[in-house]
Amino acid sequence: MGVMAVVGANWGDEGKGKITDYLAHDANFVVRFQGGSNAGHTILNAWGKFALHALPSGVFYPHVHNVIGPGVAVNIKDLLRELATLRERAVPTPQLRVSERAQVVLPVHVQLDRYEEERLGANQFGSTRTGIAPFYADKALKIGVQISELFSKNRLRERVERALALKNVLFVYGYNQPMVDPDALTETLWHEAAQIADYVADTTTLLQNGWRDGQSIVLEGQLGALRDPDHGIYPFTTSSSPLAGFASVGAGIPPYAITRIIAVTKAYSTCVGAGPFVTELLGSDAETLRERGGDAGEYGATTGRPRRVGWFDAVATRYGCAVQGATEVALTNLDVLGYLEEIPIAVGYRIDGKVTTQFPTTTQLTAAQPIFEMMPGWRTDIRAIRRYHNLPSATRHYVERIEELIGTPVHLISVGPEREQLLVKE
Repeated sequence: MGVMAVVGANWGDEGKGKITDYLAHDANFVVRFQGGSNAGHTILNAWGKFALHALPSGVFYPHVHNVIGPGVAVNIKDLLRELATLRERAVPTPQLRVSERAQVVLPVHVQLDRYEEERLGANQFGSTRTGIAPFYADKALKIGVQISELFSKNRLRERVERALALKNVLFVYGYNQPMVDPDALTETLWHEAAQIADYVADTTTLLQNGWRDGQSIVLEGQLGALRDPDHGIYPFTTSSSPLAGFASVGAGIPPYAITRIIAVTKAYSTCVGAGPFVTELLGSDAETLRERGGDAGEYGATTGRPRRVGWFDAVATRYGCAVQGATEVALTNLDVLGYLEEIPIAVGYRIDGKVTTQFPTTTQLTAAQPIFEMMPGWRTDIRAIRRYHNLPSATRHYVERIEELIGTPVHLISVGPEREQLLVKE
């Protein structure tokens, strides 16, 4: 299998957890390379339904080495909570390694995230309020706390004091909130460090050696291409790069080691959070699609918020696949569309009277109207089908039209929430 990246082609919530879980069966390593607890990967297996926010999606396979790379925002409380959930539900103890170079999401990051969204009110960015933007801001300012620094109390106290210096001013005079005591925060982190000490390792060397030995490595991305701060719908983006191009940085392996990039997209569009969403449905049509979507409807795995839903956007997905450098596509939730007589696909945008098939900047995107092509529906349940050639002809035509429009071959197709409801299109 070599080294492969599983990444989102759209706004996130595409079903990357299921695809990673499927590939993990034959993998030696599954690696989180960016982001934090601001997105959840939902997995359904023999132990039940899980929404992973901190752990890699290979934790359900005892043979897999699960790695949290140096590019990840580590919320230790969330990590410990998820490990406890696995124990409580009788999941075998996973092999887990946390990079000594990764940095810690502090409680003050979460507070700042919440206070700022409340201050912005109607102009907020749709943050999950898990502290991600303040975390990456501190990382860029060089005042973040590295995992390795948790185990030297004097060093930790110095780093905490530096991180709090301006934040306490902002808490008091910007948000009318009390100061945070650096001693109390140091003690909290010191206690948490003891609970993760056995997991901390030099993951860069671990993965470099695994790659050189020809072992299989799955790099698990979070969110999607359109949430990238450089290539996405800025400012309605995340604060780390969810692109496969960043996977080598966030994991610590050479870029040329990655030979397979799987961009995941749904057979329709979904979006959690703010920002332009050209094919968005409203009213009863949206409610019908939302309630039918996924295992329990289209609701965010992290926030529980109803996902915005819409028809498949070939313009956005072609762009997402391009900036991801996708070698193939995994198409998820195809079964959900089985209730429709006709299925629209957005094949272009109309902006100020002009037609384009190129994905524009956010400013132009806010004025875009979709141009739809209608495809016949198949009006039948396909969840029991396990061979591509056994799908109804209308279903296959829909998949193949998507391939034509996005310029990337579809290889994996999900026809239901269960692990085995996945078929391969050769």
